[in-house]
Amino acid sequence: MSKPILAVRDLRVYFEIRSNEGWLSKPQTLRAVDGVTFDLMQGETLGVVGESGCGKSTMARAVLGLVPVTSGEVLFAGKDLAHLDANEMRAQRQHLQIIFQDPLASLDPRMTLGQIIAEPLRSFFPKLTASERQAKVVEIMGHVGLLPEQINRYPHEFSGGQAQRIGIARALILRPEVVVCDEPVSALDVSIKAQILNLLSDLQERFGLSLLFIAHDLASVRHASRRVMVLYLGKVMELAPWQEIYRTPLHPYTQALIQAIPPADPKRARSNPVKPLGGELPSPISPPSGCVFRTRCPHAIERCSLEVPVLRPVAASLVACHLAEQIQAASA
Repeated sequence: MSKPILAVRDLRVYFEIRSNEGWLSKPQTLRAVDGVTFDLMQGETLGVVGESGCGKSTMARAVLGLVPVTSGEVLFAGKDLAHLDANEMRAQRQHLQIIFQDPLASLDPRMTLGQIIAEPLRSFFPKLTASERQAKVVEIMGHVGLLPEQINRYPHEFSGGQAQRIGIARALILRPEVVVCDEPVSALDVSIKAQILNLLSDLQERFGLSLLFIAHDLASVRHASRRVMVLYLGKVMELAPWQEIYRTPLHPYTQALIQAIPPADPKRARSNPVKPLGGELPSPISPPSGCVFRTRCPHAIERCSLEVPVLRPVAASLVACHLAEQIQAASA
């Protein structure tokens, strides 16, 4: 089996939070990411899903060195990115890029399209001439479906889908190996969303990219991802090939996410209404003991409150659930 291009081991990102009682009060610890482990293979798209607040974006930013890592390893090209100094990390940034969620908010309104896309070239390849930079910008614009005559326009002149294409072009201008897609289609209309997903798939095949694709619902990653990782309260609940996730989900939280996908047939939707997941997402400052999902899980038993479930192989999946085998048998 080939080696992963990116290997994350027991990644933890904690933040110290001061209470409203004053500076003399003892700070509390917010566990945004709590022991996440996964591999990203060359040319693969790994989907990361979960509710808002589960730690998806914080994990992605920690992988890229945009937020400090409390502990764990982020291994890329034989180096642990989590423990590099600022200069060493800067040398690696051209190999790892990010596409942000809000396309317009991520673009400088005072810069033209050409200036925005060329900015990474100015940072990493300052010896390029203006004509060489422009040639590279026009080339990548063609790859993402932008016209050369648009090069001098400003962000406010573009639609949301076009703005996201600019963000994609900016991320790919350096020819990175790993690209983090932080909910790149959540702010777009359904038809535009499909276009951007197809574009990312085409670019991945063209440039041999490895994608970490983050979304808050399983429907968005179904057509893009080879494997899917489900996060809840900073922990991995399930990691499996997408076929297994959709056909035989083994974790109760994954099952709840699958059931939340609205069916395309209105008659089927009326005859089989979605059963909402009960309760609220617990606070990462004071997570439940044992299994963090137990307060919302319909299958929870006493063991779930006493023992933290380990991510372990069950069938073709990795599942963090004490009752995975029973759930598998019940769904067979």
